[in-house]
Amino acid sequence: KYFTILLLLLYFGSNKCRLEREDDLKRLSRPLACTCFRTSIWDETLYKAWSSIVYQLIPNVQQLECNLRNFAQIIEADEVLLFERATFLVISHYQCKEQRDAHRFEKISNIIKQFKLSCSKLAASFQSMEVRNSNFAAFIDVFTSNTYVMVIMSDPSIPSAATLINIRNARRHFEKLERVDGPKHSLHMRMR
Repeated sequence: KYFTILLLLLYFGSNKCRLEREDDLKRLSRPLACTCFRTSIWDETLYKAWSSIVYQLIPNVQQLECNLRNFAQIIEADEVLLFERATFLVISHYQCKEQRDAHRFEKISNIIKQFKLSCSKLAASFQSMEVRNSNFAAFIDVFTSNTYVMVIMSDPSIPSAATLINIRNARRHFEKLERVDGPKHSLHMRMR
């Protein structure tokens, strides 16, 4: 069993003092493991901390990652990301090529959340999006009842319909993965 506590400390002291506080928390939480995240509301660090926490709450994350890798390899995608539907936190991802931007997940999430907010102001709901140029094609679509998927293809000559059909066909499989451990352990129940 495990539990997660998110403790937000506003601390404006020196780096040495912050490290001392982290050491105190780790010592006081023994024998449990304690992970500290240095975050700010002014950059992507808070998103990264929340994503790490959500990742730890997923019961079958290794199986999910293995299936994402297989899906990406079958459809020849450069990268596949799985986002939690409400928060757009990255749950899992697979990439076959090294990416230049280490903060791309946070940036993508913020862009999509702003777009979803704009849609809701117009009484519309966000379902899917396709972005394409001469270098790549990116698809974001509802995947399961609790997730969105993002597929990045470096070959923009692949027809959109082919990628969208592949996403649709993979949905059923990933829906089963969410329910693999039964309702009390599903991603849906754990995320809410």
